[in-house]
Amino acid sequence: MATTTTSSPNSLLFHHSTSSRKPSFLRLYTPSRASLRRISCTAVSTPPPSVSSSASTGRVFNFAAGPAILPESVILEAQAELFNYQGSGMSIMEMSHRSKEFDYVIKKAESDLRSLLSISDDYSVLFLQGGATTQFAAAPLNLCASPDTTVDYVVTGSWGDKAFKEAQKYCKPNLIWSGKAEKYTKIPSFDSLQQSPDARYLHICANETIHGVEFKDYPTPANKDAVLVADMSSNFCSKPVDVSRFGLIYAGAQKNVGPSGVTVVIVRKDLIGNAQPITPVMLDYKTHADTLSLYNTPPCFAIYICGLVFADLLKQGGLVEVEKNNAKKAGILYDTIDASGGYYVCPVEKSVRSLMNVPFTLRQPELEKTFIAEASKEGMVQLKGHRSVGGMRASIYNAMPLAGVEKLVAFMKDFQARNP
Repeated sequence: MATTTTSSPNSLLFHHSTSSRKPSFLRLYTPSRASLRRISCTAVSTPPPSVSSSASTGRVFNFAAGPAILPESVILEAQAELFNYQGSGMSIMEMSHRSKEFDYVIKKAESDLRSLLSISDDYSVLFLQGGATTQFAAAPLNLCASPDTTVDYVVTGSWGDKAFKEAQKYCKPNLIWSGKAEKYTKIPSFDSLQQSPDARYLHICANETIHGVEFKDYPTPANKDAVLVADMSSNFCSKPVDVSRFGLIYAGAQKNVGPSGVTVVIVRKDLIGNAQPITPVMLDYKTHADTLSLYNTPPCFAIYICGLVFADLLKQGGLVEVEKNNAKKAGILYDTIDASGGYYVCPVEKSVRSLMNVPFTLRQPELEKTFIAEASKEGMVQLKGHRSVGGMRASIYNAMPLAGVEKLVAFMKDFQARNP
């Protein structure tokens, strides 16, 4: 029986075989409750099929903001395992979330994510449902003792605004800064923020998907007993982050780390267990921390894909290398916009331009539909800007290859030459 193996750090022993016999890790690895938080063996997995360029595979360059592009190698690996996962006789979509196979999947995903972000044992990592939007309510319900608790919100875009409005139902949020009057094109100086001295937390949206505004550094709550809370949905795992600066990080997976259906929550353990009495059981972090994200049936397949993505990011050298790649791609695109003589315009202040979501407009707005249609014919799709702001938007997440951005800028230059 032929078995192909490769090794990578920070994961379990993993054998893949074309045989229907159960792989050795399933016979050897029977997790105990004590082992659920620590995984430090070596993974051995079948290399995914070789990945061709998008042109030769018939795939397009997908610039969608979410659900978004995934690494081709991850999709091909999932395809190879889809029908009969690791010799189990069934698909990962069919098996019990309490099976040995899925127990391995979710624990390895957590372990690899902890490695990527250097998450200490002071934090719980939860795989939840409901999207980041559900966390707009879960955050105040879990962190605020009562509806009278004061919290601060910095609103740099539409998602921060939605979070602020939802929090009004469960606490007393103060809007200490909003960029709405300037159409969400900047981030304030942290020294200028008039924070509430008794605020329980300070909330930010680390990267605004719609408006393309990204925090390059993070503010510190003025109240020494307060914590920093961040919605990191659209730049999660795009660069290193000092998790210890935050009490709570949450992120919908469908931008950078997986398909829609799973939300990653990283919450400091001492903040768990004090939810308001009205908190629904499914919004209480303690519910999921106590059951290791298995209180009810989790989004198993989405978690499995996230695990493959986390492993892929580690293979790339971790988030330091990932950030370098993202900065290079974004630099090429922004340079093209800025060098166009005003033909293309990005309205965002240069110091806070997102590496993930690049909004831009044409000097001649009547040509925008033509631009989007012609780009689509050339295999570059989902470039239409959000309906609330118009124009174009190129989301260039981790999985967008450099070739995709290079093709886009070449098209932009050609379009400008043909439509002066």
